[in-house]
Amino acid sequence: MAGHDDEEAGVAAGSASAVTINVAGTRGPSFGAPLVEYVLRLGDDRLVLGHRLSEWTGHGPILEEDIALSNMALDLVGQANMFLGLAGELEGKGRDADALAFFREGVQYRNALIVELPRGDFGFTMARQFLFDVYSVLLLDALASCAHEQLAAIAAKSLKECKYHLRHSSEWVVRLGDGTEESHARVQQSLNELWRYTGELFAHDEIDAAVAALGVTVDAGALQSRWDNMVQDVLQRATLSVPTDVVMTMGGRRGRHTEHLGHMLAVMQSVARAHPGATW
Repeated sequence: MAGHDDEEAGVAAGSASAVTINVAGTRGPSFGAPLVEYVLRLGDDRLVLGHRLSEWTGHGPILEEDIALSNMALDLVGQANMFLGLAGELEGKGRDADALAFFREGVQYRNALIVELPRGDFGFTMARQFLFDVYSVLLLDALASCAHEQLAAIAAKSLKECKYHLRHSSEWVVRLGDGTEESHARVQQSLNELWRYTGELFAHDEIDAAVAALGVTVDAGALQSRWDNMVQDVLQRATLSVPTDVVMTMGGRRGRHTEHLGHMLAVMQSVARAHPGATW
């Protein structure tokens, strides 16, 4: 996808007055507690990726896949609804999942950069979905046994859906990678473009350290090691190569996004902002 090298400098437009130093020392809105920030990351990842998958509705390569992608998008948005609802409860300011989804600016989103990139072609979509699905399954599996009862319950429920997503995306990566010369080349190029965004998924910062003290503990190093093994196993079967000598690009967890998030939110939030307070 052309232009990615110039995009990490592009930050989604937002109100400068909403940008402060929060209690954890990161740039962005002051949500009040590290656990709120952590749960927002979980919700935002799934909301943004769910929207990207929904863009395939009516445009899938085959009818069955059109339906499958739409269902996966619904799963992810449903997961986002639960995580953002929990974030609103923890925040204690009366904001529900809808308010957090539709009435935050781009700089207030905490999703990883990889999920906000444009959908690209079908090979790009499947490559990204696979990389995220492996991460999501491993993370949710760890969170399902964490000390926070509500978070653990949401993680356990979401894990069931994400295991299906992983089976679906991994099968497509193998099918495309070990398929025609063109399909192989497209998926390999997609991996080459996506790889530099994967490091952000495992970056451990002060938010992770703070929530670990609350019993929400995820070993980032072990998670990445398992992710590497699972990804490499599938890529080997797909006759695809793991990109090497890649400099990782980060920023989404701290509200520094590509220009693509701002464009996406303008579409996603348009109806809610045109009719604030409306019920359906």
